[in-house]
Amino acid sequence: MKTGIVARRLTPKGQATRDRIVAAAAKLMFERGVAGTSTDDVLKATGISSPSQLYHYCGGKQSLVRAVITYQTESILAFQRPLLSRPDSFEALEAWRDAIVDLQRAGNCRGGCPIGSLSVELSDHDPQARAEIVAGYGQWERAIRDGLNAMRARGELREDADALKNEAIIAHGQARRRSATRSRWRSGASN
Repeated sequence: MKTGIVARRLTPKGQATRDRIVAAAAKLMFERGVAGTSTDDVLKATGISSPSQLYHYCGGKQSLVRAVITYQTESILAFQRPLLSRPDSFEALEAWRDAIVDLQRAGNCRGGCPIGSLSVELSDHDPQARAEIVAGYGQWERAIRDGLNAMRARGELREDADALKNEAIIAHGQARRRSATRSRWRSGASN
């Protein structure tokens, strides 16, 4: 997976090594947090014996964290992209929600959202990380907003249903609220 952090071109073998480093770092940072993951931990997880390889392929820890943000965003969106390609009905939004809930259940609801976990840990003190995380969330929001606008244009969603846009994003982790909200916001429904 190309994460855009290293500007120089890598050989296929070099790119594979970099991808392996970033994937291992992403797994560790999800399990332990950014602060709880050292570069030595990443080296051990990848079987790389030389710290110079980590710095060659990923730079320092700050660059590695940026690569992990990109990696997690791309991984999550790759899983969700088919579901978010046309979120223009309540059924499509519910299918997306159900897939996310099923994924969380499969992991025993541990760790939550990989991007959300990074956001909690980094956003307050790392403006660059915050900007990258916001951009990742923006990709989800655009897909959902486009779907809601299509529903509005077909008359399936009330014009004043702006609150649903935000609620659909929050539904990522709140499946029970979706069922109750669905009927409230249908075209012509009253508060």
